[in-house]
Amino acid sequence: MNATPRVYVVDDDAAIRTALQRLLNSEDIACSAFDSAAAFLAHPLDEAPTCLLLDVNLAHGTGFDLQDELQVRGLHFPIIFMTGYGTIAMSVKAIKAGAHEFLTKPFEPEHLLDLVREALSADARNLSERRLTFNVRDRFNHLTPRERQVMGLLITGKMNKQIAVELGTSEVTAKVHKKHVMAKMNARNVIELLKMHERLGVMTQ
Repeated sequence: MNATPRVYVVDDDAAIRTALQRLLNSEDIACSAFDSAAAFLAHPLDEAPTCLLLDVNLAHGTGFDLQDELQVRGLHFPIIFMTGYGTIAMSVKAIKAGAHEFLTKPFEPEHLLDLVREALSADARNLSERRLTFNVRDRFNHLTPRERQVMGLLITGKMNKQIAVELGTSEVTAKVHKKHVMAKMNARNVIELLKMHERLGVMTQ
């Protein structure tokens, strides 16, 4: 699937949002703009190469808060921070947290476009990994609470008999739960199940 690359802009300054949208659209780069982090987080993101142009100082919270929330949600795509009064400490903080670039307003349009193209190109390469993570997360979300508990026990190396003791059930029932977990997660063995768990980065117990 070849999805259209998209740039998201989060800035509480309407003039900046409009200017960036016009600039990107003039280069045939799809763009969606939001006036707050909450509005952006409420919007379903396209499964496509992505770049976020993010203002550091928002009316509610900061760009760093949004960056943290995206990481918590497992959403990893290039972020280009923008600020009207950047400091070295601020830029170091952004880069250390995984930002693609840190720009001080005003910036040259061509420089911004170069950075955006570079970010979209890099994210296109990472998209297949992100799709795999989305797929694994979707499978995990279809597990029942008991099946998630069984998955948590399986990845620690516990056998059916041990799982039955942990759950206070019969070994036959434990085997049935294990079968369902392996089928729903599309895992051929416990090693694959462990790799999926690591990809999710969540606790299953």
